[in-house]
Amino acid sequence: MFFGESFLNNRFMSAKIEKLFMRVFSKNNLKNFERFILFFATTGFIIHLGLILLNNNGVLNFSIGEESLLQNPISAIYTPFSFILVYEAFLLIYYLPRSFTTSVGKQYEIISLILIRKIFKDIPEVNLDDNWLVNENNIQLIYDLAGILVVFFLIFIFRKLKENLPKLSVNKNLDRFINYKRLISLILVPVLTTLCAISFIDWFNGVFSNQPFDDNLNYLFFIDFFTILILVDVFILLISFQYTERYSQLIRNTGFIISTILLRLSFSATGLSSIILLVSGIAFGLIILSIYNQMEKQVKST
Repeated sequence: MFFGESFLNNRFMSAKIEKLFMRVFSKNNLKNFERFILFFATTGFIIHLGLILLNNNGVLNFSIGEESLLQNPISAIYTPFSFILVYEAFLLIYYLPRSFTTSVGKQYEIISLILIRKIFKDIPEVNLDDNWLVNENNIQLIYDLAGILVVFFLIFIFRKLKENLPKLSVNKNLDRFINYKRLISLILVPVLTTLCAISFIDWFNGVFSNQPFDDNLNYLFFIDFFTILILVDVFILLISFQYTERYSQLIRNTGFIISTILLRLSFSATGLSSIILLVSGIAFGLIILSIYNQMEKQVKST
């Protein structure tokens, strides 16, 4: 009797979690959030351009130390990309219950967008009067341009490998595991919202108090976000031990966590070291997925 009641309660809670997840991440809510982001991205771009105009004409005087984004109109592209990245982070939370591979692939896409956004910040700092190999800003732009090409290609290969993943049959254990991940996604929504608010306050204080940021402006918000993602991935990995004993899946998921850690480490590095860590993180995940696919093919053939 006790077992039956326990099972009923678990089934009831699972149904509640699934219903809440479908309500929070409904198509209507996703569309509304997309419109919300598009509006603020456009508005932010216009406001950023206005601030640059006022700053360059001496009407206002803003400075963010060496990380100033209020001098060249090209830098205004940085603002809409920031809102797009927040939207991508929200989609990552939405895709989290689907599969470990899908979630990691979305992390790679976010990293590529962060790098592209950084390029728009690097371009105004290029010095055409100096020798390209002498000026530090010029060299950094070369690193970032080369980095985004390599990252974009690696993500393309990763997607190709993901298409060849074996389809898993849905059973009670898998469905329960998915509901665990749905619960984690629901918890991450207010966490993401709080991080956005804190990051905006830090940015606002940095601009209007003329104080430099403690952290790299390019990775503001994402340093903490990726740290949380690492903890979430570890937690999901621990839960997965209850539902699978397959060596290939455990190694794949563990490898993806290592990949995410390398991405997080790239935030703390600068120059070429940052690009190397970033590319190494994605390449490591790509190799792990490739080996996993080969192991699964062997299992099917035997």
